[in-house]
Amino acid sequence: MGKKSLVCSFLIFFLFLQFGNLIAKAEEDKDEPKQLHAQSAVLMDADSGRVLYGKEENQIRPMASTTKIMTCILALEEMEKNQMVTISDYAAGQPKVHLGVQSQERYYLKDLLYSLMLESHNDSAVAIAEGIAGSVESFADRMNRKAKELGCNHTYFVTPNGLDDSDEEGTHSTTARDLAMIMRYCMMQSPMKEEFLEITQTRSYQFTDVDGKRNFICTNHNAFLDMMEGALTGKTGFTADAGYCYVGGLRQNGKTFIVALLACGWPNHKSYKWEDTRALMEYGMNEYEYRNVWQEVSIPDVFVTNGVRKQSPFESNIQIEAHVDGKEDIPVLLRDDEQVKVQTEVESSVEAPVVKGETLGIVRYILEGEEIASYDVIADESIEKRTFKWCMCWILKCASM
Repeated sequence: MGKKSLVCSFLIFFLFLQFGNLIAKAEEDKDEPKQLHAQSAVLMDADSGRVLYGKEENQIRPMASTTKIMTCILALEEMEKNQMVTISDYAAGQPKVHLGVQSQERYYLKDLLYSLMLESHNDSAVAIAEGIAGSVESFADRMNRKAKELGCNHTYFVTPNGLDDSDEEGTHSTTARDLAMIMRYCMMQSPMKEEFLEITQTRSYQFTDVDGKRNFICTNHNAFLDMMEGALTGKTGFTADAGYCYVGGLRQNGKTFIVALLACGWPNHKSYKWEDTRALMEYGMNEYEYRNVWQEVSIPDVFVTNGVRKQSPFESNIQIEAHVDGKEDIPVLLRDDEQVKVQTEVESSVEAPVVKGETLGIVRYILEGEEIASYDVIADESIEKRTFKWCMCWILKCASM
């Protein structure tokens, strides 16, 4: 090989490496945020519940006062109108952060929800739990049942306030994914979602005990409400075991996101959770857009065996048409490099009788191996079954004509 050929080969090899590096860099640039402080993190599409970004999202960890979103939504759903609660010795003895209620005082439960969510008071959480279920243990059972209903299979509640604790069944803990799912229920699905958002968006709230002897003012400590346009709700948390935690929601330009963070630093890194929240929310806003993924699907005719049409009784090889029973609008929040696959599953032949509108198959929309939408394929006409009785009736009818 000559010197000139060797140089050309080297240049080609060099350019190939550079081109490969550029491709790798482009792919890396499209990757999710990598410099998060949180040990576990999730960015969720609140409309669909799809996880758009996850970092150890299924790792079980303590969740501190983010627990209180479940306490709040259960109380809103189960409390009676103008329900009052009498403070127990146990509630009054809860550690800081606390409202400072005293044993045997009476409070309206609704007022204590503002104390719970704005100031994260631990005594208010216990008073609420006892007012709803009679005891902390019974209320925790309700919290765990609700978590199971929501599909949060890696969550276990021991306390209504999120203080580090455990019992014979397990440790008070959750995952970033489960925590995001609970927040999605609170702000998107619960029959009391509007009341939940009203409480958590309140900047300041003043109330007294039932007898009017003591006055309290609660100030919202969720800094995220003033951090980003469209901030909807959120709850902070901290314990020695959990570290700083946060879960919050945002709606902007028709897109709604939830961020959940666990173990997002320890003192003196209180601001880490806000940095991570902003980074994930901005990632969602910048990288994801709604696209209509509906596709025109060609449905083959379906053979009907042992069938008969009244208008053509001697017809054989009967085929019927079918169509997709669905709308032509399937908006999905997607990144540029994400594609939805369409799978059509239709019976090639069916046994008569067939009823018009009967399901003959299904069209599935698949994103990253998960079904995001599906529509039935239904028959366009009815076909009777060719039986001896049908044949005899047809012969007799013809004979009488």
